[in-house]
Amino acid sequence: MSDYSAVSEFDQFIINKRPAEKSDDKFFRAIKIVVGVLCGLLAIEILLYKFVQPSARAPRLVYSGLKNYTAEDLQKEIAGLRLGNFYTIDIAALAARVSAISGIESVEIEKRFPDKVIIKAHEREPVALAFVSDGGKTVPVQIDKNCVLFECPNFESDGSVPIVSGLPVEFLSGGMRIPAKYRTLIDQIDKIRSLPQKYFAAVSEICVLPKKYGNYELMIIPVNSRARVLTDRVLNEEALQYMMVALEVVNSIEPNATEIDLRYGSVSYRTPHGGNLE
Repeated sequence: MSDYSAVSEFDQFIINKRPAEKSDDKFFRAIKIVVGVLCGLLAIEILLYKFVQPSARAPRLVYSGLKNYTAEDLQKEIAGLRLGNFYTIDIAALAARVSAISGIESVEIEKRFPDKVIIKAHEREPVALAFVSDGGKTVPVQIDKNCVLFECPNFESDGSVPIVSGLPVEFLSGGMRIPAKYRTLIDQIDKIRSLPQKYFAAVSEICVLPKKYGNYELMIIPVNSRARVLTDRVLNEEALQYMMVALEVVNSIEPNATEIDLRYGSVSYRTPHGGNLE
């Protein structure tokens, strides 16, 4: 009698357990369905983000490294270039367009997923200013340390970039260089600009005076003196210091001096009346 009761209780336990197991199966099945749906949505979102979005529109152009140019200046140069999308954009053609700007020395382009193209421009640094003829009018141009002429419309001088006149450049062509024999002068100017003293803040203009047999001399026009200074082709810190001392001495002797000659190892000056004193 006792055995029968034990078996009956065991059967009753099994019967009572089965509904709970079926409920747990339904719960876990629902969880699996929800997780599967979420994984599917995530996969679709990744697919849209990685392939559909970048290929559905033109990439965003982001400019960096600009000092004297603006993003609008560069945008004008690439106007008309077919950009395509993030995957089909012609990086070489884009770099060629930006590099064609005379004031851009080099350019780096980086694609950044999903739709950004970063254009990093390396601008030419002006060493000197000059004036040339372009289309029948005289325009200011800059000269970099490699003696390349370029236009930079937004450039503002801080006083360390001198004006150089008299260079035999009759027209402006993008990327052209000044004649070889004047490149030493630009190199000298670049070295002086690297000094802590701002010598060119006291110089209004450096005039190149061609000589009869192919060489040239220089005429320095100071900012705070009416006297022009004639000197040879050597332009360095020592020459500028010597010029400033000579200006101070001559102005104390003859305030009306119009020209000071430092050539040939001596100092002489000229007055408005034509006198040439040493």
